[in-house]
Amino acid sequence: MDHGHALRFGVLLGAGGDVVERARLSEELGYDVVSFRDEGAELDVWTLLSWVAARTSRIRLLAGPVAELGNPAVLARAAASLDLLSGGRVELALDGSGGGTSGAPGEAIGVGPRGEAVDVGPRGEAVGVGPRGEAVGVGPRGEAVGVGALGEAIDVIRGIWAANVRAPLHFDGRHHRVSGAERGPAPAHDIPLWLAAGAGPDALRLAAAKADGWLLTAPGVEPAATGALIAEEAVAAGRDPRELRRLAIVTGRFQPTPGITPGGGHEAFLAGPPGRWVADLLPLIDDGAVTTLLLATDDEDTLRRFATEVAPALRAATTTGQHPGHRPARSVFARRHRREGIDYDAIPPALTEQAVEPGDAAFARVRSTYLRGGSPGLVLRPGTPDEVSQAVRYARTQPVKLSIRSGGHGISGRSTSNGGIVIDVSRLNAIEVVDKATRRVRVGPGARWGEVAAALAPHGWALTSGDYGGVGVGGLATAGGIGWFVREHGLTIDHLRAVDLVLADGSQVHADDEENAGLFWAVRGAGANLGIVTAFEFEAHEGGDVGFAQLVVDATDTAGFLRRWGAAMEAAPRDLTSSLIIGQARPGQPLIAQIMAVVHSGDAETIINRLQPIAAAAPLLDHSIQVLPYEAIMQVPHGPHDAQGEPVTRAALADHLTPELAAAAARLVASGRTYFFQVRSAGGAASDVAPDATAYAGRSANFSLVAFGPGRRALDELWDGMLHHFSGQYINFETDLRPERVLEAYPEPTLRRLRALKRRYDPANVFRDNFNITPSDP
Repeated sequence: MDHGHALRFGVLLGAGGDVVERARLSEELGYDVVSFRDEGAELDVWTLLSWVAARTSRIRLLAGPVAELGNPAVLARAAASLDLLSGGRVELALDGSGGGTSGAPGEAIGVGPRGEAVDVGPRGEAVGVGPRGEAVGVGPRGEAVGVGALGEAIDVIRGIWAANVRAPLHFDGRHHRVSGAERGPAPAHDIPLWLAAGAGPDALRLAAAKADGWLLTAPGVEPAATGALIAEEAVAAGRDPRELRRLAIVTGRFQPTPGITPGGGHEAFLAGPPGRWVADLLPLIDDGAVTTLLLATDDEDTLRRFATEVAPALRAATTTGQHPGHRPARSVFARRHRREGIDYDAIPPALTEQAVEPGDAAFARVRSTYLRGGSPGLVLRPGTPDEVSQAVRYARTQPVKLSIRSGGHGISGRSTSNGGIVIDVSRLNAIEVVDKATRRVRVGPGARWGEVAAALAPHGWALTSGDYGGVGVGGLATAGGIGWFVREHGLTIDHLRAVDLVLADGSQVHADDEENAGLFWAVRGAGANLGIVTAFEFEAHEGGDVGFAQLVVDATDTAGFLRRWGAAMEAAPRDLTSSLIIGQARPGQPLIAQIMAVVHSGDAETIINRLQPIAAAAPLLDHSIQVLPYEAIMQVPHGPHDAQGEPVTRAALADHLTPELAAAAARLVASGRTYFFQVRSAGGAASDVAPDATAYAGRSANFSLVAFGPGRRALDELWDGMLHHFSGQYINFETDLRPERVLEAYPEPTLRRLRALKRRYDPANVFRDNFNITPSDP
């Protein structure tokens, strides 16, 4: 009976003595799971699990069977925390065969807003389940856990793990209450929740309805018969029986000849040579569908003999878990969150392991981006170019929006959705030096620019990119790339020498100045419209130390400050690049602006000389100037994004900060309709490139401007009145979707050429959830 689950072998060790070394030995011997007996333990099992997690790297950590449930919300957080710390290796088993719970007789266990225990008061009698599954009452100290109480505990545990649900957890049960508890943390993976039980129908029914599997602990229980009962109950509960994994704890002794039962009529179970063990255990696997065997022993010789003589023989004697066409059924707890319009069963097998659905624990970490909240129906995370091809071929058959994500940091990038499919290429993050002589570097789209800077630093190289190291390579390197070296070394795309690309039909192509030259032209500025880049080849430039300055100035005279700073930047040597940010004024205080600047030099005198003109643009209130390696200013911590809502921005390129533009920008800032106004310097080497050399057409611009506002209409009203001051558009900062923005970014004849390429490479407009260039005129 093969349900598609991989065959696994584990160990159940006593929690004392040199148990940590035995756990490490178990990992070395190839065991898949380690657990610890709580009865008579010298050590606290949860503390032991944490230490074993730190001393091992692969073996999975089975917590339980937990008999003393106590506060299930606390238990859920402990398991999730250990899962995060161990890299997704935790499994949890609850004791359904007569464990205990805290609390007074018949008293409900409540949970407060932060998971703390609260006094709820008596809730009447409870019905429990005994060692053989029979109904029992709660004793004077609440020692027997009822099936009802255990079922409620499972609900609370799953509720805490559901960190993708933004609302607090409320649960009003007979035995457990939760009053607005914060959910999370989200585990690193979907923690399997096993129910340890005998053959009692109530416990088996609960396992079939709410657990991920059944852990057989009672000796003499026939797994085939109980498995049939669980399957029947699973169907009654609306589940596919293939979802449920069967586990069993076994123990025995190796001896030269088979042992005899005390009555003398039968050979003893698991008493004899390795061949006898194989014969005894094989029916559990083939007939009882048991796919995880936990060997209970502390004997090192038994651990070694089972791992080297029994486990390999069992794998060779069964086909369970080895049939390529058999895959475990998705859990009902994940399926119930699926979105309409997506054929989840058609996901290519190569993508299923890394795919994230709304019901998965990992969904909380992939649903949103840096500034945009989302709730996609499916996130595919391919790890190779071939898998990207499969993802595109699959996604184009689904009648939902397709979004592409590299780092998820983009302002304008629609790399999430509501109910759509996201292809997340963050796993394609390799950084490789291809040729030291030419400084040729191959970079995956999922790498972050801080990682690129760190990888290039030992060679004395750098790559001009953005101004924040957490940004992903893919989105920036297909749009432009205005970074700290832009005036000296141009845009990021100006250092791009070749790409590997997956097109809308799933085919893979290489593009450079000679091969697919038209496509390569388009990738540099409009790449998101034509495919998914799976590898970039850049030519790095010289790196080294930089002067990094942060200047705080009084921007009360906003227009004058902008004029003076703009003029200073246009006159500055190219080794200086800077940007400014103006927020909202605070009552009774001057309007503050912050200037951040980078000088590509480690010489203090040069740095000061470069900074003085921009520092004189407004009264200086504070400053910090450091000499740092370039990679140091790009190293920023980055973790999962959890934005909510939609950013509202307007963006533009300007050739000069004219008095008229400066005055209009000052009015915008004073209006209160923007809470974040930024101007970045550009020009220099970026303007040395001809406007038609790449799809990025804004070569004449010396400045890039962006404003964030609380509301679309209010911001648009003022910004639209400033359009005549601008010369172009930088697509990575713009969130206005009106078609005029496309023409601003790609003026004719650039747009006409791009439409022709779109018709050739993506006529169905598969890649459209972006700054979309349609195949034909709108």
